[in-house]
Amino acid sequence: MFDYSLDILGNEWIIIIFVALVLILGTNQLPNAARKLGKIAYEFNKAKNEVQSQMKNISETTPNISAPVETERQKLETMVKSLGVSVEEKSDEELRKIIANRIGQKTDEPESKT
Repeated sequence: MFDYSLDILGNEWIIIIFVALVLILGTNQLPNAARKLGKIAYEFNKAKNEVQSQMKNISETTPNISAPVETERQKLETMVKSLGVSVEEKSDEELRKIIANRIGQKTDEPESKT
């Protein structure tokens, strides 16, 4: 008989919501509410972009290891490269000292008393 379905499109919903906000908030408080909503959206996007840039920096600084390392030398080279140091012409002991200095550990060198 009578069909009372709501065939309302997207633009009409926006108008209905706007009218409801004007009725609830009044014309004086609507600009302040819109301003606060804009600030919230800005802060959310700012925080989201900051987290994304930090994640990108972390993924760029993480060493890309494609296979398991087999030797002690390969382990040392991978660790030193991740610290941003060149490994050319350095002995294993020098690489260990570089790693220990960067992470703040004391080396097992005997101290000379003079």
